[in-house]
Amino acid sequence: MVNLLQVKNGYWVKVVNVAGGVGMERRLAQLGFLPGNKIRVIRSAPFHGPLLLDVEGREIVLGRGVARSVMVEYL
Repeated sequence: MVNLLQVKNGYWVKVVNVAGGVGMERRLAQLGFLPGNKIRVIRSAPFHGPLLLDVEGREIVLGRGVARSVMVEYL
């Protein structure tokens, strides 16, 4: 199990857990970050920029601080 920041561009992963406050967990759940959902890292912006993700067919931009709290495993 790794956090979302550790996933290289182009790889598919499955959400295992979201660690954080109740508000952050709720917001990420609304965006599709639920246990079992599949995510692909499309691009990680240079210079510590955000990640562009494919979450259940939708493109989502997620900051690195939040991405660090999403635990995933490779498919």
